[in-house]
Amino acid sequence: MSSPSAVAFVPARSGSERVPQKNVRRLAGHPLLAYAIETALQSAVFERVVVSTDSEEIAGVARWYGADVPFLRPPEYATSTSPDIEWLRFTLETMPEQYDLFALIRATNPFRGPAAVRRGLDQLLATAEADSLRAVEPVKQHPGKTWVLEENGRLMRPLLDQSHLEVTWHAGQYQALPPVYVQNSALEIAWMRVVAETGTREGRVVAPFFTEGYEGFNVDDEDDWERAERLVASGRAALPTVGRPPYAPAS
Repeated sequence: MSSPSAVAFVPARSGSERVPQKNVRRLAGHPLLAYAIETALQSAVFERVVVSTDSEEIAGVARWYGADVPFLRPPEYATSTSPDIEWLRFTLETMPEQYDLFALIRATNPFRGPAAVRRGLDQLLATAEADSLRAVEPVKQHPGKTWVLEENGRLMRPLLDQSHLEVTWHAGQYQALPPVYVQNSALEIAWMRVVAETGTREGRVVAPFFTEGYEGFNVDDEDDWERAERLVASGRAALPTVGRPPYAPAS
């Protein structure tokens, strides 16, 4: 029985606000985008690695590192508030090729690596009831200890109803609270059918992919960027090996 066909999508819009030019900003000599592309290519599970971008500059970087950019994303699907399903549906409708599965390999997770992608795909294929798989990690700030302000900020109440508990979560130790996980952007894999059937990128039944170590580390702001540089410099986290010289735009 042949393996399902799969395509990797690397979303890389221009206009990042919290980390300007994030996708093409250099980390350890290469643009951040390069590590997502190398991760997808080195995983050796995709028939094609496609970068979705609205920028000719980013498209040039993507092609340098071996990804395909068959067309640019329309500007209306590349705003800071555009949901992923918009550019994803546009891409699937515009590409003539058909695949069984797609993965989102985001540039914001430089330490994820190809082994994590292979592990995630194996897990989804072994979970017959799942429409998709999404990366998660344990929360550091438990929602059982969150509060909502009332009376113009004079009073507050727990966000989650805890009236049925003998010991409320906000009064308990973290270790005694029910495990809760938060998604990170390290990996998403889904069956292609879910987009047409549900109008979403994840479908109705989602399997958890538990990231390990720094696989789920997200670069979302300047503090994250500085921490990423420190992790690389100290050797505490490893970037995928890039087998190409650093990007050099044509003069």
